[in-house]
Amino acid sequence: MSDSSNQPSADSSKCLHVGLIPAPELPEKVARECIDELRNLLHWHVDSSAEWQVDLVTDPLVGAGGATSEVIDKAASIRQREHWDYVVCITDLPLFRDGCIAVAEASDQRGVAVISQPTLGISPLRSRMREAILHLVSEMHWGAGSEDRDQQQQRMKERESVRREHGLRNNDSRSLLGSRLAETLVPLKRVTCTHGSEGVDVRFLFTSAWRGYARLLGGMVRANRPWSMMPAFRHIFAVAFGTGAYGLIFTTLWILSNEYSLARFIVLMLAAIGSMVGWLIIDHGLWEPQQYTHGKVTTRLYNATTVLSLSVGVCIYFVILYCLFLAAVVVFVPAGFMAETLSEPVGWSNFMLLAWLATSVATFAGALGAGLESEEAVRNATYGYRQRQRHSRVEKLQEQQEQQEQE
Repeated sequence: MSDSSNQPSADSSKCLHVGLIPAPELPEKVARECIDELRNLLHWHVDSSAEWQVDLVTDPLVGAGGATSEVIDKAASIRQREHWDYVVCITDLPLFRDGCIAVAEASDQRGVAVISQPTLGISPLRSRMREAILHLVSEMHWGAGSEDRDQQQQRMKERESVRREHGLRNNDSRSLLGSRLAETLVPLKRVTCTHGSEGVDVRFLFTSAWRGYARLLGGMVRANRPWSMMPAFRHIFAVAFGTGAYGLIFTTLWILSNEYSLARFIVLMLAAIGSMVGWLIIDHGLWEPQQYTHGKVTTRLYNATTVLSLSVGVCIYFVILYCLFLAAVVVFVPAGFMAETLSEPVGWSNFMLLAWLATSVATFAGALGAGLESEEAVRNATYGYRQRQRHSRVEKLQEQQEQQEQE
């Protein structure tokens, strides 16, 4: 197929506008990655008789509202203001419906849809986001009824080759996402709301509670970007490496590294990582109290996300510190002197075990004795903290609007 055939027709009979309203940070980043190709994809896979325009407006309420109805109401008002035909909100909040985790939902009547970005998993976010947006716009454009979906299924079959060319795996008019391993392990079910519950006509829910929570947690940790905490660990790196490097000049660590079993090394490493995670949570007050969230389940999710995010960050820190100690051992510890001390030949395994032991011991010292330069970077690892920040921002914006109206 030539390049020209992949472009929307210039003589399209109508122009339709789709507005994307992502929450700040990761949802906005993923939405911006998709926006350039959505116009072409909407033309080919939703309605080829229309010329599509896609706009993006970032709104903090999408990442701070506690109920979908509040987000939908806000999105509907933005839709009227911007004169859009359809709106897709992308939030980084978990959505719960009747004890199930909701991935996305749409209102045909209001032309508004909501996607919970963490439920899309860790990767590939961009591909899943494209498929989800296309499907939700299709639901709103053609309708969620059984006959409407059957007609759309026929259109999808006619363009099956084009869908493959565009990298779309979703070939079912009733499926939100295409077939992947993650979707096989954590399948979705489509539920139509006949009475328009909370203004929603169609929902997509995880069929398995525990596997759904695991995927949701993975997506929330991904949104926290735990690797971004590394700059805040500069002081810990300095204290930990200084402490461990000083300990390397004593033969006690050499002897212990040669005598410890593999199980002891693993236990010591896990204890060191756990102590640092616990210290960060206690020292910076990162444990989320229930009074700031919308229920026990949300509180537990936020706290679990905080623990996992910090654990990933500390594990990255541990690996970097281990590489530094391995280099230090090779440079500063004479192989002959070490063999004489241990009364046996030494090799790379001895150096690696010594660096492992030094890293674990130094991590204990770093956790207990170092302060962090950037507390904000660590606090951003907590979901609830970011949501309270956004909620405060929304309240300030509302107060400013009220003052302007009064003036």
